[in-house]
Amino acid sequence: MNKILKSALIMMASLISFSALAAPVAFIEGVHYKATAQIIPTSDASKVEVMELFSFSCPHCNNLEPLVHEWQTTLSDDVVFNQVPAIFRESWMQLAKVYYAAEATGDLEQLHPLLFKAFHVDKRHLNTEEQLLDFVAEQGIDREAFAKTMNSFSVKSKVKRALVISQTSGITGVPAMIVNGKYRTDATLAGSMANMLKVVDFLILQEANK
Repeated sequence: MNKILKSALIMMASLISFSALAAPVAFIEGVHYKATAQIIPTSDASKVEVMELFSFSCPHCNNLEPLVHEWQTTLSDDVVFNQVPAIFRESWMQLAKVYYAAEATGDLEQLHPLLFKAFHVDKRHLNTEEQLLDFVAEQGIDREAFAKTMNSFSVKSKVKRALVISQTSGITGVPAMIVNGKYRTDATLAGSMANMLKVVDFLILQEANK
């Protein structure tokens, strides 16, 4: 074999190898992700919407939080990411009220990490509205005003939507991700929490190219 032909074959092999490495990993519906039990309406049809269903009291959600925080920075402008407090029990209903009240008052950035810390580092029991309002007041936030927001119509409406998503999406545990209201995945389906984010990236690309 002459040197020119040999060099050409080596170059071709390296290009094929690089192409294989650069190709996106293909995840399989029914294995790594599933269709949602019902289609969930999204907020903006021109963008791909990703929802993370989570709970402040969930240790796995606490472990995922730094990964999600870093992953968010990789999202393009045509992707919308929202966290949705899952509601599978009464105490989670109260946590959802706190989440949306904090969002409304502008205190979510402050309270979000503090609530995870309270449950998983400080081992606090924050299961009732009174306990949560006491905690909020400890952070220097007006207790009475926050309580009023927690029980406002707008917060109740968002909590109701979170409940509907929890009940109709097919999600049975947290953390879990829903892409464009059509597909859901979790660490069990994906194989790990890090893989779950890779599955979400795969689905984002799939939905963006439709």
